Order: sequence, then structure tokens, then C-alpha cells
Amino acid sequence: MLRNYYTVIFLTLLLGCSAGKELHETDVLVIGGGTGGSAAGIQAARMGVATIIAEPTVWLGGMFSAAGVAAFDGNHNMPSGLFGEFREKLYKVYGGPQKVATGWVSNTLFEPRVGDSIVKQMVAALPNLKVLYRHRFEKTLVNNQQVTGAVFTNEATGATVIIKAKQVIDATELGDVLASAGVPYDMGMEASSVTGEDVNVPETNDIIQDMTYAAILKDYGPQADCTIVKPANYDPMEFDGCCNEFCSEPSKLTSNVDARKMLDYGKLPNGKYMINWPGKGNDIYINMIPMNQEQRQQAIAEAKAKTLRFLYFLQTQFGFKRLALADDEFPSNDRLPLIPYHRESRRVHGLVRFKVQHIATPFTAPEALYRTGIAVGDYPIDHHHRENPKAPQHLNFFPVPSFNMPLGTLIPKDFTGIIIAEKSTSVSNVVNGTTRLQPCVLLTGQAAGTLAALAVKEKKPAAEVPVRMVQDALLKAGAYIMPYYDVKPQHPHFLSIQKIGATGILRGRGEPYLWANRTWFVPDSTVQAADFVKHMAPYAEIKFPIKGSLTIADAVEAVWALAAAQGKSSQAIFANREALLQAVADSWAAWGCTNFMTTRPITRAELAVLLDKTVDPFASRGVNHKGELL
Repeated sequence: MLRNYYTVIFLTLLLGCSAGKELHETDVLVIGGGTGGSAAGIQAARMGVATIIAEPTVWLGGMFSAAGVAAFDGNHNMPSGLFGEFREKLYKVYGGPQKVATGWVSNTLFEPRVGDSIVKQMVAALPNLKVLYRHRFEKTLVNNQQVTGAVFTNEATGATVIIKAKQVIDATELGDVLASAGVPYDMGMEASSVTGEDVNVPETNDIIQDMTYAAILKDYGPQADCTIVKPANYDPMEFDGCCNEFCSEPSKLTSNVDARKMLDYGKLPNGKYMINWPGKGNDIYINMIPMNQEQRQQAIAEAKAKTLRFLYFLQTQFGFKRLALADDEFPSNDRLPLIPYHRESRRVHGLVRFKVQHIATPFTAPEALYRTGIAVGDYPIDHHHRENPKAPQHLNFFPVPSFNMPLGTLIPKDFTGIIIAEKSTSVSNVVNGTTRLQPCVLLTGQAAGTLAALAVKEKKPAAEVPVRMVQDALLKAGAYIMPYYDVKPQHPHFLSIQKIGATGILRGRGEPYLWANRTWFVPDSTVQAADFVKHMAPYAEIKFPIKGSLTIADAVEAVWALAAAQGKSSQAIFANREALLQAVADSWAAWGCTNFMTTRPITRAELAVLLDKTVDPFASRGVNHKGELL
């Protein structure tokens, strides 16, 4: 620590920096310690590179802590990577999964301060990760379309802070870093004619989703009267339609629930309630993206005022007077969250653009982006647009299966030194309605940290780090790259199924399903020969005739064909067919498989293991960011 301190002092003097300036150098700079930024910083540091997170508040975790949206939306059945790890730590704090299933919006609800504390514990375990709190981003340092660092104001001291880095990750809430760098981006909705998405958006516009200033209410006991002073401009009809007990006409009803259920939506442990719902509640339409700092503060004040009006409405209209803003959550004078809940940001022009068609039909879409997956999600496409009547109103819960995010969405076109996290990834406006949720943002942040660390280690631009290298590192970190509902990390063949799934040789079946969409792998089912031959074709031509279900003998013969296509005939295992068959028979039990009988149908899980352990098409055949085989 002392050595780093004196290095900074020396460099400051050497470069002639004036008083009131600080200079830091690091491998990876993460700008924003929110949901994605915290994950990015933790992952990069775990991979052994020096990392700094610069965060404008005094909390980590962003939307699930500092913004107060402490209920995970989605991924309950896909505990991938840092999301699964964080959730396990929540279980330990509260005493198990049943203790956090307190509200009906989610299976996992918690107090925001607990979320912040868990992230800080994870950070504290990493000596090569430094967090600079109360550091407000000012501008990006760019040299010939290469991002080299950023400038901040230390709000505690007023000093100007310059941080140079080999890789910068934009994890700001609104994509301010990429905008400052001049990286091209989109804001608002694209017409369906532009994206090719069958979602009936008639024209391109600058409309974003409603934002919310959430609130955490606390039950102060049956004798308490916590009714706040009537806010300025209060009119209960502002909330007309919020529930079936306060609705002037059926067409205005946004949520067909009674007042108690409206409140229990976000019920947290320890007698607290998260208020960021329903429609005609405390959502508000303000587009803060193009605003300057002063304008943003005015917008925040407006959003806070609406939330306080909604609180007064709840207290006086329904008698919830024992509820008030929690006094033991946020370190703020007004007891409100530290930041707003932004559902939408700028969206970078990345190496690829992730669209509805890539989610709805991943295996038949024009680009095989599923092969490049680095994060998974299963929440429906959920847009909040009720506060802006000019916005299309039909995008709530558009049916899609579970999905995986492509690596190319994190990498800007034509710029180096910068990787994108949080909600500024290269997705369509419609797709942002699902990729914006906390688990997915955690996982894309983890992927951004992985990519940044590998770029530093490999001494390459992020765009040149091989896709399979990033995926392999994520798998080693316990993350999913394929969105399989029915193959959990505890499955003995999880890794093989993830890898072979990403090749496209074995494909899942998607299913839109309520609030938790699915993609089924069905590991114990058999393999139809015709499908197998078709999907193997990009890797090796299967010339021998097979019909019906693929047998173990057929599968070994296919491995022989793929080995020949890969030029592996010189290896002892592939000396001849008999040698291969004997090697597979000898290894079958060690691979965790049973009942080696060549004439019986092979299961999908067994076939994934066989391919992975012998010819390894995942590693032996790379892909580019469009999912094309190399």
C-alpha cells in the first residue's frame, strides 16, 4: 500500500500536476459501482489484475441496493455466477431461501443495506481491488478512439482525480462514459422496420422507459401514526388506477389487486416494504440521459416528490399510517435511496446488436449469437411506459424463452480500451426490457470484468480476445453461458452440456412461461439421428446411414468422423475405430456415465460428455462475435 502511495506521489510530481490533483494507474478501471460495475470489479480482481471501482455514492450494488430495488427479477432457476454466489450469501444472512421469499414479486427479497454489505464483504476479500467512493465522473480520456482512463471529482475533498487504465468499463447508470468518449449509441425506441423485430413499434423515437424513485417503508408498530406532512401539489387522483380499490373507471386500472396485495408485492424481511410498483404508483417519466448535472438533480427532486406523494396516498387513502420511510436503511438525510431506479440507458453500438429474434428463435436466427453467450436471463420483456402516453403500451411481458447475452454486446465498434456493462449494452430498446433486470446485469458485469482481465493479460484489445476464452473463464467461475432451465450447476455433466450447447450440435427448446421463461435441454432424453446429422454438419459430415435414435455406437462413429475432420488421426485414441471404441468404453464410468451398451440409444447428456471429452468441439473450433465458426 505504501509503495502504491509513493508511486502516485512520484508520478504526480513527475507530470507536473498542480495541487488538488491526484493520479492513479491501474489495469482495469470500472466507472460505477452499481449492479454491473460491482460484479465487473470483483471478477476482474479475482482474475488477478489490479482493479479500481470509482463510485459516486458510498454504497455498492446500484439498483439492488443504492436504488432500493431489492427484489431479484428472474433467474431463480438459473443461479449463474456472481448472481448465484450473492444469493447464497443472502440465504446465509436471513436463514435460507424461505426467509427471503417474503413478497409475491420475487423469490428473493432483501433489505438494501444487506445487499450493500454483502458486496462490500466480497470486495474486501480482494487486495487488488480498490474502491474510490464519492468520486463523480467528469470526462473520459481518449486518444485516437482509444479510451485510456477518466477524470473524476473527489466530492469529499474537491480534488480532481485522474485514473489511467489499460481497460475501462462503463458501468454508469446512464452510459455517461461512452457518451463522453464519443462512442456512438442509441437512445429511445427503434421502429420495427429498423430492427426487423415483430413487435409493432411504428416509428423511431426518443422515448425511454419510466424511471422510479423507490422507497423502503418500515412498519413502526400498531400504535404508530407516521403520517407525513401533506406534500405540495398532492392530489389522490394522480394515482387513479393503482389498485382495484382506487380506480375511477375500469379502463384506468393498471393492477387488478387490492391495496394490501399492492403493498405486499415488495414485502421485504423484517417488516419492510419496497415501493416501486404498481402502474399509477411512483413511476415517473423523466429522461435524465441528455441532462447535465444540475438538470439531473432537479429531475431527482421531482421524482422524489412524487414518491412522497404516493407515500402520503398510501398512509391516508388506505390507512397504512404505521408505515413510513425506514430509518435504518439509507445513509441519506431524507431516508430515500441514494440514486433513482433507471430502467433504461444509452445503448452502445456494439459489435453485434441483440434483438428479439435472437431471443425468440436463437437457433434459426440469421446470426448464431447464442454460440457467443456470456450471461443468461429468463425474465419476460417488461416495459414501463404508463407515465408517457406517447409511448406504445403493448410491450409488457412480450413472450420469449430464456436467453443468453452475446459477448459482442459489451464491445463498442471502432473504439478500444472500453467495455460496456450495466444497461448500456448493445441491445434493442425492446430487448432492454429484459436485459435490464438485476440478475442479468450482474452477469453481464461479471462478463465485462472477465473480458477486461483477459484483455489485460493477453495484451490485446477486447475485440481480439477469443470468444471461447471468455466463455471458458466464465464457466470456471461458475457462470452459465447457455440458458438451460433443467441442468443446474450441481448436475454431474453441467460443464459438458454448457459447452456442447454453445456449439449448436445439441440444441435446447425454448418456452415462454409466466415470469420465468425456460429453455429445456432435457438431458435424459434420446437424440434423433436426423437432427444430430444436421447440426453436426458445420463440424463434420456424417456419411454413414443412421435412422431413429442415435445409439452409443453411432455416436462413437460420429466422434471418429469429427476427429478425422479435425486432423486428430495421429493421436493414439484415434488410431482406428476399435481403439476409439475401447477408449470410450474404458472412460465411460470415469466420465460419470453408466450402462455402456453400444446398441442402446445415447442420451443427450451422455452425448454432450462424449463429444466434450474426446473431440472437444467447443475449444477446437472457435467462433467470431457473430457466432460464425472459425
